[in-house]
Amino acid sequence: MAAAIPNRAPAAKRPNPAAEFCYSEGMFGDSTIMTFNFEIDTSWCLEQLQKDGRITERDKMLIQTTHRQREQLKWHPLQWIANFNLPDQSHLQTALTLNRLCQWLSEKSQLPFYIIDPLKADVQALTNVMSQEFAMRNKILAVEIQNDHVLIATDQPFKSEWAANLERTLSPRKIQRVLLNPEQLQRYLVEYYQVSRAVNSSQKSSAYDRENKGVEALLQLGDSQNPDANDQHIVKLVDWVLQFAFEQGASDIHLEPRKDKGKVRFRIDGVLHTIYNMPANTLTAVISRIKILGRMNVAEKRKPQDGRLKTRTPKGQETELRLSTLPTAFGEKLVMRIFDPEVLVRSFQQLGFEGHLLQSWQQLTQHSHGIILVTGPTGSGKTTTLYSSLKQLATEQVNVCTIEDPIEMLEPSFNQMQVNPNIELGFADGVRALMRQDPDIIMVGEIRDHDTANMAIQAALTGHLVLSTLHTNDAPSSLTRLHDLGVQPFLTAATILGVLAQRLVRRLCPLCKQETAINEQEWEHLTFDYMMDMPTTMYKAVGCEACRHTGYKGRVGIYEFMPVSLELKSIISAHGTLNDLKAQSKKEGVEPLRIAGARKVIEGATTLEEVLRVVPLS
Repeated sequence: MAAAIPNRAPAAKRPNPAAEFCYSEGMFGDSTIMTFNFEIDTSWCLEQLQKDGRITERDKMLIQTTHRQREQLKWHPLQWIANFNLPDQSHLQTALTLNRLCQWLSEKSQLPFYIIDPLKADVQALTNVMSQEFAMRNKILAVEIQNDHVLIATDQPFKSEWAANLERTLSPRKIQRVLLNPEQLQRYLVEYYQVSRAVNSSQKSSAYDRENKGVEALLQLGDSQNPDANDQHIVKLVDWVLQFAFEQGASDIHLEPRKDKGKVRFRIDGVLHTIYNMPANTLTAVISRIKILGRMNVAEKRKPQDGRLKTRTPKGQETELRLSTLPTAFGEKLVMRIFDPEVLVRSFQQLGFEGHLLQSWQQLTQHSHGIILVTGPTGSGKTTTLYSSLKQLATEQVNVCTIEDPIEMLEPSFNQMQVNPNIELGFADGVRALMRQDPDIIMVGEIRDHDTANMAIQAALTGHLVLSTLHTNDAPSSLTRLHDLGVQPFLTAATILGVLAQRLVRRLCPLCKQETAINEQEWEHLTFDYMMDMPTTMYKAVGCEACRHTGYKGRVGIYEFMPVSLELKSIISAHGTLNDLKAQSKKEGVEPLRIAGARKVIEGATTLEEVLRVVPLS
């Protein structure tokens, strides 16, 4: 009777007497057939293999009558059958290996056969899907996480009672069951969880060590009156400050001690806002707590220190915080610069690069050698522009090396090096070392002296693309600044490809901005020497709940882009003055920052006051 129904275990020889049955659409591809919830054993496998013509009766008897060793008793049925290396009766030249048997079971159960690639596995994420106890009990393992579903591997394709529980915890993600080689399952079920546990434990212990060192340093200072940096309240206070800063979109956090009170200020959209006033001793404890977390010397309060801290934003993204302390009259001042990953590497459209500017900038960065300069004061978004450009350039075919002071954000596609004055590793020495590293593109954090400028020029002359920043007011003056640093004009003319000067202006809040009459005098003041139509309407900042009553929300870049043409090169080589350079760049259609700002006013993106506050009017 059993032989009449293909692909079905005979009722009398079912392996598990307590097996559960239910009618459903075809586990075996036959809608009339029962689906079993049972654990396959050797007898079931042998029976099915014989029915499918993969083994003979003699093979079956051989396996059934062979005595197992003690360690073989734990083996999966397919492992035990594969051990005999029997010929496959449907394919006599091949043996029934474990992989072949798994493929057979995969077809039988209609579950896809999965092979783990350990190099691609995100162990941390996979082990977070379920506990080790649950995985071990049900002999299952998460092997891949996708947007809408999780792949759960098993070597028992007819057991699925665990699925309902797991699906509830993983909701809204669905479960997709796959079949795994039992050897792989046994190995990675132990390995994944061991690795994950070791990583977690080491992190906990190193955190414990760090904190303890910090506590010892604090206790040595000795002051029973003042709160301890590891006091629970202080810990909560630090967490609150950081959380609040992330929510508000702050770029910097200032902790400033005063005589009696300490100030907490956030820089939001380029403007500082006082957030909180707290007792001076509490602020000292907060600063100490942050110094502990940033692995800085807590006992040293007389010297400026730098540190960095990694944390997670409420969105779950990893964020770098760069810490800097400064001794002041009333104690240590601490500034934390927040490097939000969403902000630091942006698309050019988000940065405010449009149309012709974007095209010209991308053409410039495609050069194989030369120097590209980005100029502007501190906090004008130079680093963001450079990182976004480098991110586009850093393909598998090129070697991108950076030398920074300090490293703004750790980026896996670059090779980053940090300046260290303590060991006499400056920008110039760094560039010299990088030259021997077979780079294609070099980013120098800042050109601030003759040696660095000279090394950057040497690098450009030897066939490298160099991107760097310079602190100047506008694009033409960056060339004269290099000459002030002692660079020969003919070298500047030979190597500089182009200069981008930039500023950040605050964007008007779209919810509350209002039309207003134009101030003709101010407009003339901004656009003198340029023929620009005066807009009929402008907008003013009003303020609402969404923009914290400032009238502005977010910032946008304004740019002055000056490619170095042949005419400019000849003026530079002939020791031309700054006015000569400005006149030539104007002739070539380079618009200064104030005109780029005026265009943003016409668009209704910002206000006239904001542009006049930010741009140089020379």
